[in-house]
Amino acid sequence: MTFSTDIDISQVAPARSSREGRPRRPLPVAIISAATVAVIIALWSLASAYALVSPVFLPSPRQVVLAIYNLIVKGFVDATLAEHLGASLYRIFGALIVSIAIGIPAGIAIGTSRVGRGILDPIVEFLRPLPPLAYLPLIIIWVGIGEASKITVIALSMLPSIILSTSAGVRSVSKDHVNAARSLGASRRQVLTEVVLPSAVPSILTGIRIALGAGWTTLVAAELVAATSGIGFMIQSAAQFLVTDIVIAGIVVIALVAILLEFIARQIERRLVPWASHR
Repeated sequence: MTFSTDIDISQVAPARSSREGRPRRPLPVAIISAATVAVIIALWSLASAYALVSPVFLPSPRQVVLAIYNLIVKGFVDATLAEHLGASLYRIFGALIVSIAIGIPAGIAIGTSRVGRGILDPIVEFLRPLPPLAYLPLIIIWVGIGEASKITVIALSMLPSIILSTSAGVRSVSKDHVNAARSLGASRRQVLTEVVLPSAVPSILTGIRIALGAGWTTLVAAELVAATSGIGFMIQSAAQFLVTDIVIAGIVVIALVAILLEFIARQIERRLVPWASHR
């Protein structure tokens, strides 16, 4: 039996009845979220209209929209928005592939073997709390200032999430299922590939979603190193010249792309493991 700590008070408290005696429908979450965004943009517009904050530090929403349009059409620091975004996505997905290739086998080793847990657990626990800027200079010394150092820094920030989620998924596999497979004559490899891994897929996908978020947060730091394109590089360059509308436009683009990737990841999860959403 599983218990959820996410309690919807609207389901606990009795709903108010309308005059006709019918229970009122709760307001959809999407409408509440849209109203919150609208209020934030309205407050931002008012602050800009009444000059409560200098436009140098807080440009109006209209200026940010114009900045995004100019980024798409004209570009900034010798590249358009599509070119900056393409460079950043190349680094993010390159790092994701590397971290999946290393993280899933490492997570399986931690979850299935005492020796694997003894070897890899200290490394993961050492790496997990480290901020990317702490090991960035060492990565530059080891790997250089090319694309490899950027992908390595992003991959290191993604790796703990995938390893820990995979090991948690492997450990949560029902012993009854494993024993049933063994009693039917399944080998160790068959138990791993046909019982353990399919059961761990929801946890692995959750780890990949968390890793994507960690990768985006590390992107700006990774693109500090001798980059000539990328959203993080664009934001850093705009900040040096106090082009605040470009800075905010870059932040908005990162947020929108991260939300889109999260949506795609959830759709893939629903398609591959539809039973996970009903747990």
